[in-house]
Amino acid sequence: MDLIEKYRGSLLGLAVGDALGAPLESKPPHSFEPINDMVEPGEWTDDTSQALCLAESLIMRKRFDPTDQLERYLKWFKTGYLSSRNQSFNIGPTTTKSLQEFEISLEPIRERNENSVTNGSLMRIAPVPLAFADKPETAIDWSGESSKTTHNSTIAVDACRYMGALIVGAVNNFPKEDLLSNLFTPIRGYWDKKPLCDPIKEIAKESFKNKEPPEIKSELYTPKTLEAALWAFYKSSSFKEGCLKAVNLGDDADTVGAVYGQIAGAYYGKKDIPASWLDKLVQKELIESYADKLMHIDC
Repeated sequence: MDLIEKYRGSLLGLAVGDALGAPLESKPPHSFEPINDMVEPGEWTDDTSQALCLAESLIMRKRFDPTDQLERYLKWFKTGYLSSRNQSFNIGPTTTKSLQEFEISLEPIRERNENSVTNGSLMRIAPVPLAFADKPETAIDWSGESSKTTHNSTIAVDACRYMGALIVGAVNNFPKEDLLSNLFTPIRGYWDKKPLCDPIKEIAKESFKNKEPPEIKSELYTPKTLEAALWAFYKSSSFKEGCLKAVNLGDDADTVGAVYGQIAGAYYGKKDIPASWLDKLVQKELIESYADKLMHIDC
């Protein structure tokens, strides 16, 4: 598979999962008829908007610049820049507080706060490992750093590091069984040198393989989001099958869909995302153009 297919798949997959899950957000499991297609226009939410802001920062700055990232998030928050509706919506309380405080302090890295364990940084992470995929250790390190602008807890940072490792592995053609193996890393010994915290380590040690709903839950809590997305990836053999599994968990369906879409899109490539879903996706061409640019920048 051409590398560009994987880049496009990851960023488009994020947006598709976000858009597919958006109508089911906040609906408890079993309170709705499971969907089997994208039945509404593909309007994505804050997950994709922040991912595009992050991608644009990397593309324009050609380096990892947390101040610039936050300035773009703030522009989105205040004006609807890079939103599917020309206004920001669905923004979580942790991100809201972080952006409001950044506007005053101009400090790009949040103070360590072990209570900031929601999934607002995990949902947008794909542009970082895509930009640095040819430098795996840098990609994993910066994936964690990207969380610190809004969610600076050990859990949130380590979830982003692990997700970064998975996306790097997927675009570098590691087989699915390797990606989902015990403590996967594209760099031998990385987790020995820079260990994961216990809640994320448990997932990396394949917890998602031994659970089913209701143990698998679509929640704001980052480990639950990550576990649910990987469960859907493990239990399926195509982008469509896994994405429907992810979003039909309900609750925080758009974010679990977005997290699933990042890794599954990187693995399966754009061609495996249903064309009918892509046709409905708002600003598909813009998202795809950012994926192309991420592949060709020299960070």
